[in-house]
Amino acid sequence: MIEIISGMPDDLVVAVGHGKVTGDDYKTVLMPAIEGKLDSYERIRLLLRLTRDFNGFSAEAMWDDAKLGLGHGAEFEAVAIVSDVHWINKAVEFFRFFMRFPVKAFRNEDLDEAMEWVTHTTWPSLSRV
Repeated sequence: MIEIISGMPDDLVVAVGHGKVTGDDYKTVLMPAIEGKLDSYERIRLLLRLTRDFNGFSAEAMWDDAKLGLGHGAEFEAVAIVSDVHWINKAVEFFRFFMRFPVKAFRNEDLDEAMEWVTHTTWPSLSRV
């Protein structure tokens, strides 16, 4: 399940994943939140936090995640992933070299640092060149 946290800066989507995250979570919760922000902003920021009760992504959710990065990559100013799942953090660190926006993994204990990073990091993407 994904929930969107309200009361954040206008150009920031904060999503929290609990339990099993499915493709429906991407389609009915995360994507509408992102697309809603993109109605008002050319580029947005995303913080995705996977809580300690997170227990995985469905195959459809992993596919939707890949499509999100490919389809909206030029529209992200920065993305922070907050997770205590070792393989997810390692994957983020590996794939960040292929992204057109800054992305960084943090542990749940570093949530404040992740929020500071995602709200202040900028990087001239290929779309601005």
